[in-house]
Amino acid sequence: MDIRTVATTPYDDQRPGTSGLRKKTRVFLEKPNYLENFVQSTFDSLDGFKGKTLVVGGDGRYGNKQAIQTIVKMAAANGFGRVLVGKYGLLSTPAASCVIRKYQAFGGFIL
Repeated sequence: MDIRTVATTPYDDQRPGTSGLRKKTRVFLEKPNYLENFVQSTFDSLDGFKGKTLVVGGDGRYGNKQAIQTIVKMAAANGFGRVLVGKYGLLSTPAASCVIRKYQAFGGFIL
């Protein structure tokens, strides 16, 4: 796989709270590299995940399929060993929590 570096600038409105980064779908679709900035900043804040497992899934909303593909590629580029994705990208919050614990994953993204 070829790793590509993309120059980007930060977004001031990316301040996740206790329930994650809550934004309307159009924000992720219309602002260039919005998802990528958030995912990379999350990876940059972590230690000890090289070779570990990441869990990714969501509720099937518009754009989830593309977002999951982006997260999987970025996880690989950052050194995660494997990524577990729900079938068709579907994975509820309780299911993701269960998968993280069952497979002793490092963590996950729930869309």
